[in-house]
Amino acid sequence: MTASQRREQLLQVSRVLFAEKGFEGTSVEEIAARAEVSKPVVYEHFGGKEGIYAVIVDREIQGLTSALTGALSSGGHPKVLLERTALALLTYIETSEDGFRILVRDSPVAQATGTFSSLIGDVATQVEHLLADQFKRRGLDPRVSPIYAQMLVGMVALTGQYWLDVRSPKKTDVAAHLVNLAWNGLSGMEKNPALTSKPRPEA
Repeated sequence: MTASQRREQLLQVSRVLFAEKGFEGTSVEEIAARAEVSKPVVYEHFGGKEGIYAVIVDREIQGLTSALTGALSSGGHPKVLLERTALALLTYIETSEDGFRILVRDSPVAQATGTFSSLIGDVATQVEHLLADQFKRRGLDPRVSPIYAQMLVGMVALTGQYWLDVRSPKKTDVAAHLVNLAWNGLSGMEKNPALTSKPRPEA
């Protein structure tokens, strides 16, 4: 193999191992053994598993970011944008299962910090502007659009994380159900929502 071919082979082998076992559960010894090379070869190309992991995560983030921003920047009705975004995430999961497992294993969507959480936050910021415009048109307070953006993107991301393992129903049906809940919920929102019952006082 050329140096670039060996580097790519090590990345592919490591990607599978990180998806299976996570960063902490994967060793340089395992990477070298599965790639059928000596440990020094791994260190020569990446300096250790941290270097390999960083390259893999960067690639996955770039791929997912490109898919999501492409869906959001294509223009059209907000409902259509929501459909495209949900489908973009589910398609990424379908075609890059190992990559998505790596992203959510060590930085789950429910976690406040981490690479995947940062990505979800970036997407929510883009959605926020779309929601603010829709809120204004519907006579709702645009100042609350940031929290709704977090809710919406979080719902899509968590659904994707669940679908990663169950794979049922099919991708287009999952996207349709997501949009059904999100859009029909948004279309019937109250201007000043309030809880129907008061919270019980703490003991």
